[in-house]
Amino acid sequence: MNAPEIRTESGSVGGRVEDGLAGFRGIPFAQPPVGELRFAAPRPVRAWDGVREALAFGPPPPQSLLLGPPSNAVPGDDWLTLNVWSPRPEAGAALPVLVWIHGGAFQFGHAADPAYDGANLAREAGVVLVTFNYRVGVEGFGHLRGAHDNRGLLDQIAALEWVRANIAAFGGDPARVTVSGQSAGGGSVAALLAMPGAAGLFRRAIVQSGSGTFFTPPLAADVMTEIAARTGREPTVEDLCGVSPAELVAAADSVSGEMRAHSGRWGAAAHAAVPFSPVVDGEVLPRTPVEALAAGAGRGIELIAGHTRDETRLSLVLEGRLGTVTDKEAEAALRALAPEPDRYRRTYPDASAERLYELVTSDWLFRMPSHRLAEAQVAGGGRAHAYELVWAAPGLDGELGACHSLDVPLVLGNRHGSLSALLLGAEPPAETEVVARHFVTAWAAFAHTGDPGWPAYDTRRRAAAVFDTDLTTTSYPEEASRALWAEHAFAPLPLPGLDR
Repeated sequence: MNAPEIRTESGSVGGRVEDGLAGFRGIPFAQPPVGELRFAAPRPVRAWDGVREALAFGPPPPQSLLLGPPSNAVPGDDWLTLNVWSPRPEAGAALPVLVWIHGGAFQFGHAADPAYDGANLAREAGVVLVTFNYRVGVEGFGHLRGAHDNRGLLDQIAALEWVRANIAAFGGDPARVTVSGQSAGGGSVAALLAMPGAAGLFRRAIVQSGSGTFFTPPLAADVMTEIAARTGREPTVEDLCGVSPAELVAAADSVSGEMRAHSGRWGAAAHAAVPFSPVVDGEVLPRTPVEALAAGAGRGIELIAGHTRDETRLSLVLEGRLGTVTDKEAEAALRALAPEPDRYRRTYPDASAERLYELVTSDWLFRMPSHRLAEAQVAGGGRAHAYELVWAAPGLDGELGACHSLDVPLVLGNRHGSLSALLLGAEPPAETEVVARHFVTAWAAFAHTGDPGWPAYDTRRRAAAVFDTDLTTTSYPEEASRALWAEHAFAPLPLPGLDR
């Protein structure tokens, strides 16, 4: 395969062949959202002459530094770029397309992170794989007077529109696009299912541990008011355009680090320390994913929705709290997050304080939103497949369990980098490849045919695949959890005392 040169609608790009796979990095899909375009909806990229080198990832958008600076980052303000890996970069190949949306709590993350490299999955699954950057934090999800909400989601739509217009030249089939994401990326996929602007841009969707937090406008406005106040400004486009992205990141990180002290002001969002989420604004995102799917928005889309067994164990480890959760902290979590906190204790009478804390936070953020998505999809006349990852991460001597983000290196196949080292250890055991093969086989089959290889979800049996060293099927979630959470997952979080 020669060094590929592809013509897009905006101009030609030149990539590189690596191990039989053509790769293109840093292709702009919208204009840099800076200067007069800051806090605006994404604008179409300007055309260029000649061949633009597409050999290096684009710079990341401004983002939280609470977990350290972004890895593999380069400077610049051309934040809205994408990357393509193709086994057959030629018009007419018509391979399925898989678009991966990274996570990061809507505060951080970018496509140049080694954890999100798409080469392995493109090669193993026989798909054209696309990753991209989108605005996070204040730039993408801050509620500002004078700006659209959900600018980060609008960036995602712009990337998908680029895929529809250009992916055939890279060997992809624009009629067979699967959009996939994990954590905030999974929450983004769920949001896209409910957004009129995303209609027709993809045929299949995979939600991996999708974040179930969505905000009402008053809650989003009040959080942003506090962030802006840390800079001495008002939460308006006019005021904040004069504040540097770095200063806004610092202000948002300051608020994020103190959120748990403000549960009286911000409720469950404060308890979970979640300053940014998609906003159910009635325009860009008219209603929640569950409401939209139940009304039939996903009837023509096949869906996979799943989660890990021990979702929030990772956050306990990263925060240094594993083994230290007290009865008081567990009680606070139950009161803040559970629809029936006393019933949790009755349902799990032998659970320790830490186990109760893990159960309710995992249910609130990931497990029940996953279940509710599948249930709503079926209620709206669509098809869904559910799953749970129960294989325990071998890193840190197994203390992590089947934690949040463990599916990322298993699906994308990247065994190097800080995330993989934390979760899988320096030398992942042989069974890692066995579990990873289950995921890759299922995701490839789904992208090619719409069937991952296990029974579809229905409200009677609630079939779900169980990913371990063996791939089995069970009925999930357990009835107790389902009864506790039947109406609560994906409900937009209110500002306590003001909007309900």
